[in-house]
Amino acid sequence: MNTDVGISARLERISTGGRYLIVPMDHGVTLGPVKGLVDIESTIDGITRGGADAVLTHKGIAPRVHPNKNGKGYIVHVNGSTVIGPDEADKRMTATVEDALRVGADAVSFHINVGSQYEPDQMTQLSEVCSRAADFGVPVLAMSYARGPGIDEHDAESLAHAVRLAEEVGADIVKTAYSGDAKSFSRVVEATRLPVVIAGGSRGTDRETVEMVRGTMDAGAAGVSMGRSIFQHDKPEAITRAVSAVIHDDADVDTALDRAGLSLEV
Repeated sequence: MNTDVGISARLERISTGGRYLIVPMDHGVTLGPVKGLVDIESTIDGITRGGADAVLTHKGIAPRVHPNKNGKGYIVHVNGSTVIGPDEADKRMTATVEDALRVGADAVSFHINVGSQYEPDQMTQLSEVCSRAADFGVPVLAMSYARGPGIDEHDAESLAHAVRLAEEVGADIVKTAYSGDAKSFSRVVEATRLPVVIAGGSRGTDRETVEMVRGTMDAGAAGVSMGRSIFQHDKPEAITRAVSAVIHDDADVDTALDRAGLSLEV
């Protein structure tokens, strides 16, 4: 655990009691103005009312974030790519740590595809971001995925390597894909002393989403950094409330869905 007082203080701004419910909405660069991101103000208001600890966007969206985040944390993502570009795995820098601080961020995040042809450059850039962020006492969330030729993106051993890499180069939190069940994901959590959070991926049913979160927490993870499953939901505040019940109140799946008014899903 990093003992730097600035990092510790800022980690508290994006979490509750050491558990994290982060909603990334950096997809406007990757996917464009998809559902949930056009009126991002309403989405941010709903999910922070529903129990999200922090929201995450690119720096240019900051003026639309602050008036609507209800006092919750803010993370700025510093690299990206598009689905219509030559290669989505080729993430390029879009901001600096200083940029993030100028727009009021509590932390920064960086995406690395471990196992891809871009891994060497991305690993160097992540290391540099971690070093610069440490100068200012700013936490770094490494979105560290196992992605490359012949790699199963949900293989626990590959994911364990990805999260360990994040710790080795100086990150403070690490996000990765879910391996599919609590038993295998516990291997991923054990690979690092960093707080581990999972990505949500594309939307499933409400029950599938909450079951994934429950399995994640049962594996010893620290929470989620879940985007599309939340911001593209017809009721973003409700699904956030269900996920929050699991992460922050240790609720079971049925209780979480019921508390959020989502238990009648067909």
